[in-house]
Amino acid sequence: MASQEPNYWLMKSEPNVYGINHLKDEGETLWDGIRNYQARNFMRSMKKGDIAFFYHSNCKPPGIVGLMEIIEIKLIDPTQFDKNSKYFDPKSNKENPRWDCSKLKYIKTFKEILTLKKINDLFKPEELILIRKGNRLSIMPISTDIAKKLLITLDNI
Repeated sequence: MASQEPNYWLMKSEPNVYGINHLKDEGETLWDGIRNYQARNFMRSMKKGDIAFFYHSNCKPPGIVGLMEIIEIKLIDPTQFDKNSKYFDPKSNKENPRWDCSKLKYIKTFKEILTLKKINDLFKPEELILIRKGNRLSIMPISTDIAKKLLITLDNI
């Protein structure tokens, strides 16, 4: 039986909060603290073995810096119950938690960042949610053909 091709994702994090070097040092991490329902729903549709582009956001320049693999899915986000966490959600309860997380494993850091400006030059908004006007999602799907183009571009810069 042939193995199924992975789905591809783009996952944003601020490098001063949790960047690619943090993940590289740790090897794997829980991707927690997602508090947007659409991003959460994207996370809920991930499968083990899917691949995610690590995107540094809210920095200069923003862009894709590395790759991760989804290694565990449908985990309960522990930060929603931690009163000391900025991601605490008093409306969530342990019997019916609102927020999930996934566990990711470091794959690689690219030699150079693929900046948002360069991504805008390479793709149209209908090809990539990231560059659609008004998009602020921290997790988004990437089609296989666009993911392959991104990988080729990243390997050649």
